[in-house]
This record gives sequence, C-alpha cells and structure tokens, in this order.
Amino acid sequence: MAVNKKGTKQIADNRKARHDYFVLESIECGIELVGTEVKSIRGGGVNLKDSWCSIDGGEMWVKGMHISPYEQGNIFNRDPLRVRRLLLHKREIMRLLGKVKQEGLTLIPLSLYFKDSRVKLELGLCKGKKLHDKREDMANKAAAREIERTLKERNQ
Repeated sequence: MAVNKKGTKQIADNRKARHDYFVLESIECGIELVGTEVKSIRGGGVNLKDSWCSIDGGEMWVKGMHISPYEQGNIFNRDPLRVRRLLLHKREIMRLLGKVKQEGLTLIPLSLYFKDSRVKLELGLCKGKKLHDKREDMANKAAAREIERTLKERNQ
C-alpha cells in the first residue's frame, strides 16, 4: 500500500523573477515530467532562473527550465533544457493568452514545489519592471532594513 505524504515542500524558487517583474497574479499548475526528472527534482537538481512560458497550439509550455540529469538514470535521462508541457484547463490557458496578447504581460515560473506527492509549478502573470522601479524597490528594502536595525538597537 502506497503512502501519500501530505503538505507542500518547496523545491526551487525564482528570486530573479520577483526582482525583474511585478507579479500581478499567480496560478498553480501541474507539469508533465518523466521518472528520472522527478528523481532529480527530489535531489534538488532544478534551476528556474532563466525560464519562461509560452502558449503554442492551445497548450502551455515551460522553456529554459534546467533539470539536471539523474545520476543513476543512464539511457532514460532526457535533455536537461527540454521543453515541458504545463497542465492547465483550456479556459485558463485561453484567459492567460488573452492577457498576454492584449496587455503585453509575460508568463514566468515563480516556484516549483511538491504538493502531496505531485510536482506543481507556481506560474506568475508578470509585468516587466523598468530600471527606476528596481532602484525604488531596492531603496525601500534598504530603508526598511535600516528602520528594523534602529528599532532593534533601541530595544536592547
């Protein structure tokens, strides 16, 4: 009898996406993988840094996501940068396609995690940040850090 582990476990996070984009909406979707890729993911061999999503032929695909080859996988290993299909309902894909085409938004993978025993991908509907937006965010974070530091010093 198989045992299902409950809960979520974070695998990988795309920190660069939150730095380069405003995340307007996030969607949870499944991802189509082969067995050796899942085993490699369990070992932490995944990188989302330069990945993005596109819609081709009514299906959504993630491109640029690097899953390292599984060490004991021999001939069953696939190309680490192969294009992988995302599992979403057709109406969700069409809604996202409309937003991408009309508003000039981008679909970026934000994180990869296990939900129970399945691999899920958090997909972000994002708008690109300009350079002044990035500087403003960094200034706000620095100010918040400084305030936190002074409050900590006063309380001691």
